[in-house]
Amino acid sequence: MGKTESICSLSNLSEFYGKDMATRDAYGITLVELGKKNPDIVVLDADLSCSTKTAKFAKVFPDRFFNMGISEQDMIGTAAGLALTGKIPFASTFAIFATGRAWEQIRQTVCYSNANVKVVATHGGITVGEDGATHQALEDIALMRVIPGMSVIVPSDAYETAQSIVKASEYYGPVYIRLGRAKVQAVMPEDYRFQIGKAYIFRIGKDANIVANGLMVSEALKAAEILREGGIDTGVANFSSVKPLDEDALFKTAKSSKLVITAEEHSIIGGLGSAVSEFLAENHPIAVKRIGISDSFGCSGPSKELLKFYGLTAENIVKIVKEFFKK
Repeated sequence: MGKTESICSLSNLSEFYGKDMATRDAYGITLVELGKKNPDIVVLDADLSCSTKTAKFAKVFPDRFFNMGISEQDMIGTAAGLALTGKIPFASTFAIFATGRAWEQIRQTVCYSNANVKVVATHGGITVGEDGATHQALEDIALMRVIPGMSVIVPSDAYETAQSIVKASEYYGPVYIRLGRAKVQAVMPEDYRFQIGKAYIFRIGKDANIVANGLMVSEALKAAEILREGGIDTGVANFSSVKPLDEDALFKTAKSSKLVITAEEHSIIGGLGSAVSEFLAENHPIAVKRIGISDSFGCSGPSKELLKFYGLTAENIVKIVKEFFKK
C-alpha cells in the first residue's frame, strides 16, 4: 500500500486557510492532490460527481475513478472489495443516500470486515436548502456513529476539511466524513492540525462552554463573544471528531464551567449532542443544552433562512444560555 505525504507538506494546504468556501469544494481539490501523491487512492461516485466534486479527480485520473451510477449499495460493496486488494477507496454521494440507502452495506461489507474505506458524503444537514427534506440528511451522524469501528468526522471549514481528508487516507479503517453544500466561514487558526479523535479548544469559559462541529463552530464563536460581552464567560471547542470522541477535552471543558451547550446541524438525537450527553452523564454530570434539529424533518428554503428557522444561529445560542443563567 502506498503512503501519502504528511499533511504539512501538501502543496495545496495553504490555499484553504482563511477562505470561506464549501467543504465539498475543499474535498474535490484535496482528492486531486492526494491522487498525485498516492497511486493507491481510487474514487467512486454514485452519479453525482459534479455535485460531490469528485469530478475533479475523475478528470485527472480517469482510470482510478468509477462512476457506479445510481447504485449506492453497489458502490459501497465495490469500495470494500477495492480496499481488500490494497487500494484506498473514497466513496462519495449525498449524505442521505450514503448513510440511508447503503447503511447495511457499510455495516456488513465495510465495518464488519474493517475494510479501509472512506465514505465522504456531501450535502449533509439542512443547508442543502431548496432540495428539501428528502435530501437533507439530519440523521447521518447517528447512523454512522452507531456502527462498531466507524470513525465519524464533521469538519468545520475548508482548511479542516483538507486536513481531515488527508488524515483519513493515512488512517487504516472505516471513516465517515460529512461535508456540506453551502459556503462556510473559515474559523480554524493557521497552526491547526487535524487529528482523528482530537478536539480543538478555542477557549475555556468559566460559566459556559459551547461544544460544536461543522458550520456551527462559526456560530458558536460569534455567540461566545456576545455572551462574554454580556458578562457570561463562555468558551468554544470544535469537536469535529464525533467518534472517537475526545473525552479528555470534553471533561476539561465540562469541569471548568456550569453549563455545556452542544451545537450541530443534525438531529439532537444520536449526534454530537447525544455523544456529549452520554459521556458526561457517566463521568461528570452537568447541565447540558442541545442545539440542533429537534426530532423533525427539514423543509425547503434558502440555507440561511433554514438555519434561522431551526435555531441554528449565534442569536439562538445566546438566548438559550441567557435563559439558563436567569434560572
